[in-house]
Amino acid sequence: MASDAMLEKMQLRQSYRNFWHTDLTNAVAADLPWCCLSLWCGPCVSYMLRRRALYNDMSRYVCCAGYMPCSGKCGESQCPEVCLATEVFCCFGNSVASTRFLLQDEFNIQTTQCDNCIIAFMFFLQQLACICSLVACIVGNSELSEVANIISCMSNLVYWTVCSCMQTQHKVEMDKRDGTLNTMSAPPMQQMSRW
Repeated sequence: MASDAMLEKMQLRQSYRNFWHTDLTNAVAADLPWCCLSLWCGPCVSYMLRRRALYNDMSRYVCCAGYMPCSGKCGESQCPEVCLATEVFCCFGNSVASTRFLLQDEFNIQTTQCDNCIIAFMFFLQQLACICSLVACIVGNSELSEVANIISCMSNLVYWTVCSCMQTQHKVEMDKRDGTLNTMSAPPMQQMSRW
């Protein structure tokens, strides 16, 4: 029953017509300081963004924004701040994705094909790293183990970079929503004063 509802939501998300204010490839340029902050303090930024996505109303908080099987079963109503902190530190990837889904559903935002490719590449590298590590462990070959470590390092680098860009994308979208987006515009026309 719940899985049917989630499947319907995923299918509905494909028909959304709006786009992110900035895509993943331009997120760094859109807000470099925030992107750096989210790279070095990912869970803290995820916490701040989820609160902001909920309009700072923690009574609306549900674990993983209601998108995971554990949602609603973690005591969120009694201690939402503690539950959110636990979510962002223990399930960081899910917390970033859940905030993304929350914003997409609120504003009818679709994910671009380019963003989908970036996310798919991130997942592919993670799976490749896992498979290489398992094969290296089973075979016991030190060279294969070193290759597995390199792929794992690359996978981690791509993962943290993509999560950082996603969180920057979320922040820019909420800046747009809240009317605090700092866009470049021409200065107003000046008039000469006459004395």
